[in-house]
Amino acid sequence: MSRQTAGLISLGLLRELPASSLSPRVGRPHVPLDVDTRRHLACGVHIAVPFVTFSVVDLRGQVVAREQRPREGDAMTVLQMIIRHLPGFLARHATGSRVLGLGVVTGGRVDPELGLVVEHEPLDWRDVPVRAVLAAATGLPVHVDGHARALAQAEILFGDPRARRSLLHLFVGNVADAAFATDGSVHIGPNSAAGGIAHLRLADSDAHCRCGRSGCVQATLSERTLLRHAVGEGIISRPDLQDLLAAALGGDRRAVALFRDRLRVVGRLIALLVDMMDPEIVVLTEAATLFLPALRADLFAEISAYSRVCAEPERMVLPSSFGPDVLAVAAGAAVLDAVHRSPHSLLAGLTTPRPAAGAASPRRPATPLTRHGN
Repeated sequence: MSRQTAGLISLGLLRELPASSLSPRVGRPHVPLDVDTRRHLACGVHIAVPFVTFSVVDLRGQVVAREQRPREGDAMTVLQMIIRHLPGFLARHATGSRVLGLGVVTGGRVDPELGLVVEHEPLDWRDVPVRAVLAAATGLPVHVDGHARALAQAEILFGDPRARRSLLHLFVGNVADAAFATDGSVHIGPNSAAGGIAHLRLADSDAHCRCGRSGCVQATLSERTLLRHAVGEGIISRPDLQDLLAAALGGDRRAVALFRDRLRVVGRLIALLVDMMDPEIVVLTEAATLFLPALRADLFAEISAYSRVCAEPERMVLPSSFGPDVLAVAAGAAVLDAVHRSPHSLLAGLTTPRPAAGAASPRRPATPLTRHGN
């Protein structure tokens, strides 16, 4: 243990605390340790439909800084914007610290081994070589992943301890994605398609999907659908989620009803996935769950009504551990995952690379430097 901790201290991942921070005890003196959050930072970029979030997070997954820029143009235009904005962002927020790498996450189907966004339907992205473009321009190790998987790994590292046994993470925004993990490993799949729930069919939905069918999860639950209804009902004048949330928080019953109705459908989807996968916990990243907590009762009621195995949804189904910082944490988690899995890889000056292309094995379990509550 002493050799291991000495190595982590030399890497700047752990630091010794004053001995006075411990109560006196008989026997060999103990040296208290803590995660050193001062020397290393992870940079992240989350690509969403309306905007791109830049973030810096420390080794505990705490957001040090974040900025947002509008997302405009095709894939290469967005990547060039990231390349232009990144140096100034890091100069403002990471000067004096070592940046361990750049995490880039987004929705849809993402291949983390190849660093490709294989398919992001709302953005019309296909086979975008994110890693190759950004690594060449920044000189940083670039880790690319889907945001549901990245957030699942963040929950394993920093969230409820039950997540390390088995976890289902569900992301509902402009895209609908899921991720499943057991024993600390997030499953990717041989085609990087694990968690692709966008085109599962909901029996009680007739929402038209761009795939040509109706009732698909993403077409039914996406923020685009939610905002289209909100504009059509005159609740808001433009399709902006913050405007709709503001209306709901201000007491507009029609806005609250739209969020409640969507959350009930999400509850039925969770019931289906829970009955199929039987996870220890479910973490839901969705606007109403995060910002309108009173509506969680509707979610729980729907899960209880439709699930055969979830007897206590209030205990099993949790909102994201990261609140309003969820997108910023998702981006940095892609880097932190690699560092926590193999801290000594920093000796080589970069974080652990992903398995070789074509590997079908799940991601190796993380060995966190810190546990929930520390």
